[in-house]
Amino acid sequence: MTTTRDTPVPLHGPAFAADPQAVYERLRRQGPIAGVEIAPGVGALLVIDYQVALDLLRDTDTFSKDSRDWQRTVPPDSPLLPVLGYRPTALFSDGATHARYRQVITDGLALMEPHLLQRRVAEVAHRLIGAFGETGSADLIADYARRLPLHVLTTWFGVPEEHRERLVAGIVGSIESTERAMAAYGDLVAVVTGMVAERRERPRHDLTSWFLTHPAGLDNDEVVRQITLTMIAGNEPTTNLIGNALLRLLTDARYAGSLFGGAMTAHQAIDEVLWHEPPLANLSAHYPRFDVTFHGRRIPAGSLVLVSYAAANSQAAPPAGAADTAGVRSGESAHLAWAAGPHACPARDPALLIAITAIEQLTSRIGDLDLAEPADTLLWRPGPFHRALVRLPVRFTPVGRDGAG
Repeated sequence: MTTTRDTPVPLHGPAFAADPQAVYERLRRQGPIAGVEIAPGVGALLVIDYQVALDLLRDTDTFSKDSRDWQRTVPPDSPLLPVLGYRPTALFSDGATHARYRQVITDGLALMEPHLLQRRVAEVAHRLIGAFGETGSADLIADYARRLPLHVLTTWFGVPEEHRERLVAGIVGSIESTERAMAAYGDLVAVVTGMVAERRERPRHDLTSWFLTHPAGLDNDEVVRQITLTMIAGNEPTTNLIGNALLRLLTDARYAGSLFGGAMTAHQAIDEVLWHEPPLANLSAHYPRFDVTFHGRRIPAGSLVLVSYAAANSQAAPPAGAADTAGVRSGESAHLAWAAGPHACPARDPALLIAITAIEQLTSRIGDLDLAEPADTLLWRPGPFHRALVRLPVRFTPVGRDGAG
C-alpha cells in the first residue's frame, strides 16, 4: 500500500485493531505527523514521533484543548463526540479554567490513600476470584479486569449498587466510537446527574460529595462532567492495562514461572505494556489556535491533532527485555502512556496501584492460569483510541472461595 499525505490511513475497523503497529510503520512514511481517518469520513493528524509528541503536549501557546471549532465540522450524532466533543471538564479546557477543574480531580484522588485503596482492591479481587474460581475457567476481561476498577471507583464515589451495571455499559460504550456511543454516554451522564443532585441535598462521606463541596465551587453540571471524566479515564484504561498485562504474563516466555513467584513481576509486566501496548493508544486531542507549520506539517487553525502514545513509544523504546539503547528513555517513567505536560493523567498512581494489586491478587490465588485459546486468535476491540482485548479466556485448576486448590 502506498501511503502519502493525500491518503489518510484508517484507524478504525478490525484490520487496525488486529495489528496497529503495522499501521504505524506505514504512517512513518509521511513523516512525524501523519494523516489518518478516525471514523468513516472524519480525518485527523496523528503525531507518531516521540520528540514531536512531547513538543505538542507541552506547547500551550500554539495548541488548545478546546474542541468546539472542530466539533462544528462533524455531524452532531458522530460516535466520536463522546470522546472528543467539548464539555466543561479539565480535558477540554486551558489555562485557569483547566487548573480549576483539574485541582478538584487531583484533590479528590489524593483522598484515596494508598493503603486503603490497596486494601479495597484486594477485597474486591478476592470476591471476584471467588465468583469464578470454583469453575476452573473465566474470561479475565469480563469477569475480572472490567469489574475490579469499576467496583473500586463506584465505591469511592458512592454509586448505588443498582446503577453500577449501567455505569459499566455507559463507560465502555462511550469510548467504542460506534453508533451506540452517544446513547451510552448520555446514560452515564444521567446516572451521575441523579447522584449529584441527591448529594447536593444530602452529602455523604464520598468523592461525589467532596467534588460538590470543593473550594473551587463547581456547579452541578461541572461536577457531573468532572465525575464522568474521572470514571471513564479511571476505569477504561485501567481495565485495559490489567488485561494487556495479564496477556503478556500468559504469553511471554520470559515470564514463565512468574505465576508461581518467579523473578518477573506484575510491575515489570505493566511497565512493558505501558511501553509496547499502552491501554490508550491514541488520544491527547489538540487544536492549533492559528494556522501553523509544526515540524514541517502545515496545520490549519482548529484542526484535530492527536498523539499516538503507542507509535511514539515504539519508536523510543528498545525491544522488550533489552537494554536501553534508544537514547530517549530516562527510566521507566519516560513512556507517553500517561501523556505529558499540563494535561498528563492525574490518576497515574492510583491506576498503577489498582492494576498491580489486581494482578498480584489473581496470580497469588490461581498459579496455573493458562490461555484457553491460541493467543493469535484473540480479538481486539476496534476503535482509534484504545488498545483493548475483547476477551481473555483462561483455564486453571479450580480453587475454593478461600483460595484452596
